[in-house]
Amino acid sequence: MPINVLMLNPPYFPHFSKNSRSPAVSKGGCVYYPIWLGYATGALELDGHHVKLVDATATPITMDQVKHLAKEFNPKMIMMHTVTSSVVNDAKVAHQLKEILPHATIVMVGPHVSAVPHNTLEIAPAVDIIARKEYDLTAMDIAKWIEHGKDVEKLKDIKGISYRDPKSKVALHTPDREDVPADFLDKLPFASEVWAKHLKIEDYFYPSVLYPEVTIITGRGCPFRCTFCDWPQNFTGHNFRSRSVKNIVDEFEWIKNNLPQVKDIMIEDDTFTLDKKRVREIAEEVIRRNLKVTWTVNARCDVDFETLQWMKKAGCRLVCVGVESSTQEILNNIKKGTNVQKIEQFFDDTKKAGVLVHACFMMGNRGETKETIAKTVEFAKKVNPDTVQFFPIMVYPGTEAFEWAKTNGFLTTQKWDEWLLEDGTHNTIVSTDKLSAKELVDACDDARRSFYMRPRFIAEKIWEGITTPSEFPRLLKSGKTFFKYLFNTKEKVSLGSLREDGNAPVSA
Repeated sequence: MPINVLMLNPPYFPHFSKNSRSPAVSKGGCVYYPIWLGYATGALELDGHHVKLVDATATPITMDQVKHLAKEFNPKMIMMHTVTSSVVNDAKVAHQLKEILPHATIVMVGPHVSAVPHNTLEIAPAVDIIARKEYDLTAMDIAKWIEHGKDVEKLKDIKGISYRDPKSKVALHTPDREDVPADFLDKLPFASEVWAKHLKIEDYFYPSVLYPEVTIITGRGCPFRCTFCDWPQNFTGHNFRSRSVKNIVDEFEWIKNNLPQVKDIMIEDDTFTLDKKRVREIAEEVIRRNLKVTWTVNARCDVDFETLQWMKKAGCRLVCVGVESSTQEILNNIKKGTNVQKIEQFFDDTKKAGVLVHACFMMGNRGETKETIAKTVEFAKKVNPDTVQFFPIMVYPGTEAFEWAKTNGFLTTQKWDEWLLEDGTHNTIVSTDKLSAKELVDACDDARRSFYMRPRFIAEKIWEGITTPSEFPRLLKSGKTFFKYLFNTKEKVSLGSLREDGNAPVSA
């Protein structure tokens, strides 16, 4: 018999972007869709369950409101997506929900709990089960287990979970589940259908993407080995699996026909352009159907000019890339698998192809100094992406970067709630022998001001708003939030240091 399932992005900071690869409150106003909860919601609905997807940070919704709707809905399973910087808060949310719904099975999911399931069970006593890594199929199995009477002895038959032995309370871990196969990805409901059914699309925003937008995933996993990247190391793995070209373009068409307010489709794959043949086939199918849709992708700085041309013809407006640094030694240290010359060529090619670029730079990786930071900022100005992001290194448990920082004594704390500053924006808990954590955060703020306050850049954006009216809502919405942070030089402390117990409060 179908059960009620509450899929919850728990209350925390308003507009906390939990599904970012570096979760925090964005200084550009970015609010990510709860992408993984969304796909798991679709999977559970395939099995006939009654699912309510609630994103308490996007709207935002208070803890009291969450408790009220949970009590009314009376779910038998509550699935909560968490990340390193929110896990302490989310454990408290679980506790409050368990108090009012003692018979509900609370399942915690996400990259953090996949990396440290044992620790999570220790700090979150109200959590019954952890579903490790991708959890669409695991969610379906747990729901079936609940349907059939919650026999604890049968939990051991569900792959990819961690839970407590009912007698000894010792943590038990079943073998990892295999990667979700490509053919199953085609069976899942479109993410855009889930958003239309459960969420308010206007609540979500990506500063470099036309507003309003929807976010989808066309392929999971990334074969590259960047030391800092959380998802491939802890969550989706290194094995790339793609939806079929037909299924992807069918979703484009569904969005065009059913969500006329949507101006852009954000494709949140780790590396959309990994398979150039697939990219061309998608572009050709979009053109063949004459869809006239606008879309944005994540890519690497190695996309060739011909592929960029095909993407542009099919409606691709912008690519988001991780440049990280302009120092080759640092790129080698973080296993980026590219070189500065290729990066420069990529920016030349995107300009020729007419594709915009949002570039991300990360400060504080192995080999970083004040001099390399200054060099990277000047490089960013030289290649002149359309939008840019500078952020301090964020190391997450389970990643190679975390082990590097830990082994070298560079971690300032291992309290999960100190991964953010008091306003929920990016902190770094890495202080190297060359740069302190504060110097890294300050360097990012200085770089942001230096890049965005150039007369050339300001003139370009004013002209863009005048000549391209479709860009104006995005520029206005992002600018309102961004300028609040741009000139705020008040020193902030880490969130955890504000609490005597080291714990962040649940939003109320």
